[in-house]
Amino acid sequence: MNKIAIVTGASQGIGRGIALKLAKEGYDIAFSFFSATQRAEELCAEIQSTTAQRCAMYCVDMRKDGAGAKFVNQVSEEMGVPCVLVNNAGRTRMESILDMTPETVDELINLDLKNYLFCMQAAATQMVRAKISGSIINITSTRAERAYPCDAVYGGVKAALNRASQSAALDLAPYGIRVNCVAPGAIAVRSKEYLQKLSTIPVDFWDELGTRIPLGRSGTPEDIANAVAFLASDQASYITGEILRVDGGLILPGMPEQRGHSWGATKKENQ
Repeated sequence: MNKIAIVTGASQGIGRGIALKLAKEGYDIAFSFFSATQRAEELCAEIQSTTAQRCAMYCVDMRKDGAGAKFVNQVSEEMGVPCVLVNNAGRTRMESILDMTPETVDELINLDLKNYLFCMQAAATQMVRAKISGSIINITSTRAERAYPCDAVYGGVKAALNRASQSAALDLAPYGIRVNCVAPGAIAVRSKEYLQKLSTIPVDFWDELGTRIPLGRSGTPEDIANAVAFLASDQASYITGEILRVDGGLILPGMPEQRGHSWGATKKENQ
């Protein structure tokens, strides 16, 4: 029987890394995307050419009520019931509490929380009916644990998702369905070529940021994908309701605010 994994928001960045990793682990992949059609097509082609797995792409606007659940149910009908759901589609919006708008609050709650909840419900319902002991993995953020300026809404929504995932883990444990979260830190999801097009962000942004992280670098989509693959596997069969932070130690001491601070330099000075 083929293993099927659903990944939301997988045309680029973290979602793309997760889809590629799970395909290499032997899962057929169904993923959603919204606007990056060419990148979605390239991902599908790469999965099909480098693995023996099936891959299907679905254009879905997760901001619309019911769209996520409809997508999960459509995949279940067309490809089969998934044994893995990775909720990754979302948006990062940073605004001071002084500039916060109802539109921002509604968008982040709908996309980064409400959509996750109903995708979980749809996938879990399909798994229960098919008697599949599956795995649901929600991509959250270290901002759910550590407060930063301008992330009252985004960080608050991610904290709510962490807490909701724990209750979902209790609800679904009797069916053998596990629910966990992966919380990325600073992940380099944009290439230097892309940053070069943006006048407001330096091309060496991720390199410079990495010097302020204890392990000495920014994270990659592959780092998150490896954590997801582990939680989806039988090796994690006794893990549920957990939040796996993947951030290179970023929030252990709190991100140093002084630009140019180097953990490596601090280590040498203390030796």
